Amino acid sequence: MVDQNPIGPEEQKALQEAGEQIKHVMKAAKVAAFNGWSIGLFAGVSLLIGLFSLTSLIIGVGLAVVARNEFKGRTAVRALDVEGLELLWRNQIGFLVLIVGYCLWSIYSVTARPDPQMVELTDLLGSDTGQLVQELTQLVYVAVIIGTLIFQGLNARFYKVRIPALKTYLDDTPAWIVDVQRATALD
Repeated sequence: MVDQNPIGPEEQKALQEAGEQIKHVMKAAKVAAFNGWSIGLFAGVSLLIGLFSLTSLIIGVGLAVVARNEFKGRTAVRALDVEGLELLWRNQIGFLVLIVGYCLWSIYSVTARPDPQMVELTDLLGSDTGQLVQELTQLVYVAVIIGTLIFQGLNARFYKVRIPALKTYLDDTPAWIVDVQRATALD
């Protein structure tokens, strides 16, 4: 019977140890996959709503680009390409800008161009109610901005701090191991 494994026990052990060393960096690929699917879902919903709203259409397209970049970065990280992590952290900054921009636009819209239904509600219930609803709406958007700065900022940092680790790994790991890991990146 012929042995199906072309590498010996020492090489297998070296591959296993290298896999353990790079596990920290490979978490970025898993996070990118989750982000890509999540953002892609919101992009689809926004694009559907975008049939009736220009703002939703623009946001949907932006979200679709962010989702695509997450998948593209994930593929590159799995292939041990430092550029994948670069793309992912920058993509998170772009996502942050998209969300903050949307929130600022929404705050402006609520303030400068009140919804006709809100005007009717104000007329019906009094100016204090309309003002309260407007202030609460603005408060929600400000909270989203703060949450986005924290969450997307930390997500960008999560990707960025892995860049030196991947560079060190690539410098210190025998080329044959890196080649095998890159060849099996799609498994």
